[in-house]
This record gives sequence, structure tokens and C-alpha cells, in this order.
Amino acid sequence: MENNPEVSVVLPCLNEEATIGECIKNIKNVFKKENINGEIIISDNGSTDKSVVIAKSLNVRIIYQPLKGYGAACLKGIHEARGKLIVIGDSDATYDFLEIPILLKPLKKGYDFVIGTRFKGRIKKGAMPWVHRYIGNPFLSGLVNLFFKTKLSDVHCGFRAFTKEAFDKMNLKTTGMEFASEMVISASKNKLKICEVPISYSKRKGMSKLRSFSDGWRHLRFIFMYSPTYLFLVPGLFLFLIGLISIIFLKQGPMLISGFNIDIHFMLFGSLLTLLGYHIVSIGLYARTYAITIGFEKHDKLIDFIAKYISLERGMVIGLAIFLIGLFISLKILFNWIHGSFSSMNEIRNVIFSITILIVGIQTIFSSFFLSMLLIEKDRL
Repeated sequence: MENNPEVSVVLPCLNEEATIGECIKNIKNVFKKENINGEIIISDNGSTDKSVVIAKSLNVRIIYQPLKGYGAACLKGIHEARGKLIVIGDSDATYDFLEIPILLKPLKKGYDFVIGTRFKGRIKKGAMPWVHRYIGNPFLSGLVNLFFKTKLSDVHCGFRAFTKEAFDKMNLKTTGMEFASEMVISASKNKLKICEVPISYSKRKGMSKLRSFSDGWRHLRFIFMYSPTYLFLVPGLFLFLIGLISIIFLKQGPMLISGFNIDIHFMLFGSLLTLLGYHIVSIGLYARTYAITIGFEKHDKLIDFIAKYISLERGMVIGLAIFLIGLFISLKILFNWIHGSFSSMNEIRNVIFSITILIVGIQTIFSSFFLSMLLIEKDRL
């Protein structure tokens, strides 16, 4: 019956002898009750207890993944799966595998990816630490929803189902706990049809392998790394505009705001913000272009606009124009100094402004070259 299974249930496993048998039996009961032609794959990640022995005794497929990590174990098992529909869940009995039909139902209606939500379902007493329930999960789920236009309440729920075709489109790579975030983000980026269903969540038996802060950081790092707009462009543009406005206004002289004298020191700080912000924005553009080049992003409106309307030559002209403005101001200062017989001058505001503009112009020229190189590589793909 399992030669051509319809459903493959993949369980990553690392020392789960207390619960692995219960999980397998519940899955088999679901297969029998729902008349599902299915297979169970245990992706062992280096267990040193009796987990594998128990799994073998229950006649399921055992896949060995020596590369450590939750994502590595999941990927190995999923790649070995033969079913058109794939379900993944943990081997610690926190998820109720009797609820597998709840995940499969939307797939049979045309959805590509189904994820359980513990927050809209039932979280049993002691199953989830309060810091995860009220801080960690809502915060990370909120970021994913904001950055990647999803509408999920429990992005990191490990009980999920998807089609084999959808998995191939997601092209997942990560090997750690951030695998859960990558799957949701990639599903969204690939415009897969996503559905969320309420599930129950129980207290695990045995020692938890989750490390709240380090695993949370891995998720947060991954989310920002795959969202260059929010990591680079938004903060960079904010710093650039604040700095630029500051030096433009302070170029005319000191300002008195609510009794505070805003003078040359703030102009220096504004120059720093302008240069720092512009540099960060440039890195953001590089990152977005590179994401397309390596195939993570298939389309980007901003990069398409740059490729269409801002060629290398136009970028260089813009950069050169900015540079010449700064150079003109600098030469004017030099002329006034020579004309004044090299006497001391009060030109520090103009010096700060001109140097800032000069650097922005130079960076624009070289950024145009680098973006053109990346765009050439993009066009080859």
C-alpha cells in the first residue's frame, strides 16, 4: 500500500524515545481511519537513545541525517518523501497527529501550503512558556506578516502540510530552527496559496531542545536578512533625509529651537547621518539586486525601475552632477581664502556641506558601476 503513497508524514527526530512510538501509532491510526495511502518517514538527526529502535519495530522508513539541525533533518526527510502531499511535525508528541486530516483538507481544495495555528486552537496548560506565547511568537510572526505580506498568527508552528510541487518551488536551504521561518517566507515570495488552521498543542515529554534566545535570534536574523528593504532601505533613507535636511538648514547659520541653540556640532552630526544613511541605502540596493541574481527574488519593482530608467551612464551623470556641486562650493571657498590673502575665514558650514556633497557624488558614481555589474549578471540568468 505504501509503494505509491498519497501522503508522506515526515518526523525529524533527535532522542525522542519517550514519544516517538506514540506519534507513529497515532499517524497509523489516522491512515487507517481516513483510508489514507500514506507513509511515515523518521528523519533521524543522530539519536543516541532508543528512538530508532522503536521506530524500526513499528515498521516505518528511517532516514539518517548526520548534518545537525532541525532544518537539515526536515529537508532530508522531505526530499526522500514519495507522497504528493507532505505533512511535517515534531516527534515529541506536542502536536496531535490525529488532526492530520485538518491539515490535508485545504490541500485537497487547492491550497499549496497549510500551517497550524496554536493561538487560534488550544494550547494546553504548561505547553508553551509565557515568553514564547506572549512575546517571542507574536513578535516574530508580526515581523513576518509586516515584511512579507502574510496574515498568519503562528508563523513558527511546526505542524504543517504542503504539496511536493510547492516544496520544490520554495527551494529551502536553511538547516537550523530558522527553517520554519524560511518556509513561510519562501511560500509567500513564491505566491503560494497559504491557509492557516487551528490545532491543539500539548506539553512535551522530556527535555526541550529549544533555546529561547539563540533560536529566537536565528529567526530574527533570517527575517531581516531576507528583507533588505526593512534592513537597509527604510532606516538608511530615514537617516539620509534627516541628515540632509539638517545640513541644508544649518548651512545658513545657527538655529534656536525651544531655547536650544542648534549650531555647528549638530551640522557635523547631520553630515555623518547623511553619509551613513546614503551608504546603507546603497547596500540595500546591492542586496535587492543580488537577491534577484541568485534567484531568491524573481521580481523587484525598484530594481526593475533602476534597470529600465537609470543606466550606468545616467547614474554616472547624476553622481558627477552632485560631485560638481560640491566641487564648485569647495573651489569657491578656496577662491575666497586666496582672495583674502590666506587670512582666517568663517567657512566651516560651507566646508561641511561641500565635503558631504562630494562624497555622496563619488559614491553615486561607483554605486552605479557596481549595480550595473549586478544587473548584467541578472540579465544573463
